[in-house]
Amino acid sequence: MSEAKNIPYKIYLEESELPKYWYNVRADMKVKPAPLLHPGTLKPMTAEDLAPVFCEELIKQELDDDTREYPIPQPILDFYKMYRPSPLVRAYCLEKKLQTPAKIYYKFEGNNTSGSHKLNSAIAQAYYAKQQGLKGVTTETGAGQWGTALSMACSYFGLDCKVYMVKVSYEQKPFRREVMRTYGASVVPSPSDTTNVGRAILERFPGTTGSLGCAISEAVEVATSTPGYRYVLGSVLNQVLLHQSVIGLETKIALDKYGIVPDIIIGCAGGGSNLGGLISPFMGQKLRGEADYRIIAVEPASCPSFTRGKFAYDFCDTGKVCPMAKMYTLGSGFIPAPNHAGGLRYHGMSSILSQLYHDGYMEARTVEQTSVFRAAEEFARVEGILPAPESSHAIKVAIDEAMKCKETGEEKTIVFGLTGTGYFDLVAYEKFHNGEMTDYIPTDEDLAKGFAGIPDIGIE
Repeated sequence: MSEAKNIPYKIYLEESELPKYWYNVRADMKVKPAPLLHPGTLKPMTAEDLAPVFCEELIKQELDDDTREYPIPQPILDFYKMYRPSPLVRAYCLEKKLQTPAKIYYKFEGNNTSGSHKLNSAIAQAYYAKQQGLKGVTTETGAGQWGTALSMACSYFGLDCKVYMVKVSYEQKPFRREVMRTYGASVVPSPSDTTNVGRAILERFPGTTGSLGCAISEAVEVATSTPGYRYVLGSVLNQVLLHQSVIGLETKIALDKYGIVPDIIIGCAGGGSNLGGLISPFMGQKLRGEADYRIIAVEPASCPSFTRGKFAYDFCDTGKVCPMAKMYTLGSGFIPAPNHAGGLRYHGMSSILSQLYHDGYMEARTVEQTSVFRAAEEFARVEGILPAPESSHAIKVAIDEAMKCKETGEEKTIVFGLTGTGYFDLVAYEKFHNGEMTDYIPTDEDLAKGFAGIPDIGIE
């Protein structure tokens, strides 16, 4: 596609160009995401059903399939201004290294203390909790990016923050854990003996390294049993993708500013927050028939929800206490290998993205972690940013697509999401450099164990 000349290395937007609303892609979807179901009655969840778990305003956003734009409250905009708009960077040095005719851009979300895009939704959810007069919130975290972001947001609004961190990440990423504690959060490795569901999981799976599904169950149990607390989530939910749309909206404003039209948009996919946020306005154009883009979701081969999962109603957590969602899933009992894919280890995928993928609006690809770290290292050496392992999944496929352009001579424009920095992930880099990192791809038999736990509820 055509592109203007003299593009700067970094496209910065003015503060006045910061989006004043979040975009709800569900409003433009022809087939809406299937509703959350009550695990007991199998009926669609109502606001009343969700009230013991989530904040009131967030429930409204979660259930709203029709409102296209949500104004961003001024206190949230004021907080955003501390680190947004974030830059859209032309990867000139990477292009030169690859000797590709492709033009590569990345939206960099790592320029805040939490080191990732997660702060975009954390501050919104903390704001609504404060507005409701709550004492605090509970949550889970995988790689620790969400827990770090939420601890910052809660500190800002004077809320208590209780974090259940996947045990393997708790052990692999001690520095991210300490950042959470610096901001006042309590951090517990999950599964733990502090909750009923945690004790049950430990009894059934002694020595388990944990999963996001386990940590979610513990966080929900504590939220629903502690007066003045609610549960908040950093990915998967509709409300989170709504808040993260600020990423894509800024990206599109920056591209439009220089007359750049992308051919390919790439994002890593775990639960769906960064990918959904990055692609939202572009997907909206695609749904409305105004433009077309290739959109690629990249997931780890060790946790292949899109590419090898089943599109079905499943529990969102291992303890089976949360609502059921229709999504691409490996089964709520699936516990991924203790590798370094970080926050991309959730057993399911956003219902929004699952429906879009099912309807053919986007494609998905898996990559193995040693190839991901090779791509991360190549990127770091020429672009000067040490990327997070999650982000590096997108980098790997961006490089692959750029090399295809080298083979064909096509001058395609590629945009990918650089969701955060990897400075808290140096244990993973150490394993890679020492040759101790291996690739794990679950066998069909491995996946069958998780699939066996997907309930047959008789609802398509």
